[in-house]
Amino acid sequence: MEIRQLRYFTSVAEHLNFTEASRHLFVAQPAISKQIANLENEIGIKLFERDKHSVRLTPAGAVFYEEVKAILEKLDLALKKARDAREGKVGHLNVGFLRSPVRGFFPALIKDFRCQYPDVQIELFPYQTGEILKRLLTGELDIGFTISTGLKNLSDFEIHPLLSYPHCIIMNSDHRLSQKDCISVSELSNENFIMLERKEAPQTFDFIIEICTAHGFYPKIVKQTSRIETVLLLIDSGEGISILPKYLLAYATPSLLFKNIEGDYKVELVVIWKKNNPNPSIPLFIEVLGRHVPITK
Repeated sequence: MEIRQLRYFTSVAEHLNFTEASRHLFVAQPAISKQIANLENEIGIKLFERDKHSVRLTPAGAVFYEEVKAILEKLDLALKKARDAREGKVGHLNVGFLRSPVRGFFPALIKDFRCQYPDVQIELFPYQTGEILKRLLTGELDIGFTISTGLKNLSDFEIHPLLSYPHCIIMNSDHRLSQKDCISVSELSNENFIMLERKEAPQTFDFIIEICTAHGFYPKIVKQTSRIETVLLLIDSGEGISILPKYLLAYATPSLLFKNIEGDYKVELVVIWKKNNPNPSIPLFIEVLGRHVPITK
């Protein structure tokens, strides 16, 4: 018994006319008649009563039609789901992100994607930069939104810039340099630095070390913490300063200042994923992302 035979049978059963079924199926009438005769012989049941003027389902044929119709509907649904899964319209997507730099577009992006692809289960994970990169490498994340610092040599990844932010010096309003609009890194040689732990944000940690040593000193790190909110709280409490991207301005308070740095020190928010990741939902997500924020190739 072939699926083709079942489709021929249901078409004839619905039209009760071999000529109409032939037109509907775009198949020659003799071929349909032959396949239905073969089906009847194979199952040992007469499905149609035929004469020169009419075609009727036998009682057994009527029962067989209802069951076959349900089977073919389930088969068509299974085929559709399989094709949708192949195209990424059904599946699962894990997305890691930095909270602050995506705030402007992320809610609308996720809502848009879920509306367009409701059968893709998307899981969102707010991580620091180190955790995002680690989980992308292990395959636990499919896509990451992180900063560009330290990503130049990752040849196995697609990395596309989205938005650009300057680095700035963050300090308390009572700091001795608080009246200056623009500050040189060299003026920070005697300052206490508050840092994210390197395991949490290795790119940012190394960047601060690099920029300070390039100006002739190693930063005096007095406190390291695992959360950016704690870094900013300690700075706001007058415990020290830090050099961080200006997108953290979202956490500003009346006493927390974000000062420009002399020189061109910028960081880009990027979207990143593994080139060999076979998840077919990734291109669909990137396509929707492009409607919310420009993607630089």
